[in-house]
Amino acid sequence: MAGKKVAIDLGTANSLVAVQGRGVVVSEPTVVAISLDDKQVLAIGEEAKEMLGKVPGNIVARRPIRQGVIASYKLTEALISNLLNKALGRTRFFKPEVMISVPAGVTSVEERAVIEAAASAGAGKIYLIPEPIAAAIGAKLPISTSAGNMIVNMGGGTSEIAVISMNGIVTFESKRIAGDAVNDAIANHMRRRHNILVGEQMAEKIKIEIGSATLLDTPLEMEVRGRDATSGMPISVVVNSNDIVDSIKVVLNQIIGSIKNVLEKTPPELSSDIIDRGMVLSGGTALIRNIDELFTKATGVPAHVVDNPLHTVVNGVSESLEHLDVIKRSLRGS
Repeated sequence: MAGKKVAIDLGTANSLVAVQGRGVVVSEPTVVAISLDDKQVLAIGEEAKEMLGKVPGNIVARRPIRQGVIASYKLTEALISNLLNKALGRTRFFKPEVMISVPAGVTSVEERAVIEAAASAGAGKIYLIPEPIAAAIGAKLPISTSAGNMIVNMGGGTSEIAVISMNGIVTFESKRIAGDAVNDAIANHMRRRHNILVGEQMAEKIKIEIGSATLLDTPLEMEVRGRDATSGMPISVVVNSNDIVDSIKVVLNQIIGSIKNVLEKTPPELSSDIIDRGMVLSGGTALIRNIDELFTKATGVPAHVVDNPLHTVVNGVSESLEHLDVIKRSLRGS
């Protein structure tokens, strides 16, 4: 495994790993299940996510990353170690060179926590790359030119809006509102409108299967199962896309507010480039139906969703590892 380079997109909802020459090899939910009795890690990733909201009191399924930053150091170390083992195998003679994406608004303390967790998990040389830069590279934007490129990367915990030129971030806003906030809004709406309590996983399922940013001419429908908020008994209701548009839009409007703030702070010369070329949307939240339509209408700037938004950041991190000399100005690391 000499000289192996590993790219990690350490997301709030999902973590992805790409290995040099092999592409994306691991894609797992960012969830770790631990036993409260002896603090042992019981499951990581998909297996742990299945346990969310379903386990006895002495087992807790937790997300070690909250809003793009480390919430639990020990669990993050276990997660990174697990990701490296899955990507490279348990027996490694050399420590891999690792690059990890972090939110642009991350503090030096939060950066240090990521570096230390990765080092403890078995990484060698560690670089950190701001998520907007990684997303822009993964979206194939010409960020090394003097033209203005606007990227809106919306993951599970954070939305990163940035204007990039000459391999650097000119203006940005990091908002700790994204896919998780949409799930919460849907769960709250189900309780208020339908008097039904749904868990995190069901709210996410509703978002993926029928969620839309705008009203649909032919709304999609699905059966939602949960608990009656009054009687506590299990019930099911049929919900359609148009029923939950307003709850999703409340969250997306906050992201739109941040996009407008970034556009207002952007130098006029770069603004004209952005009006010509539009903004690029990436991250899992960009998969919400008609989100590009809503953003275009709200800002007056054309919005385009990249192909495969879930892999944009990890592809950009991987590409950056191949061209360290070009983007070293934008990197932080050990």
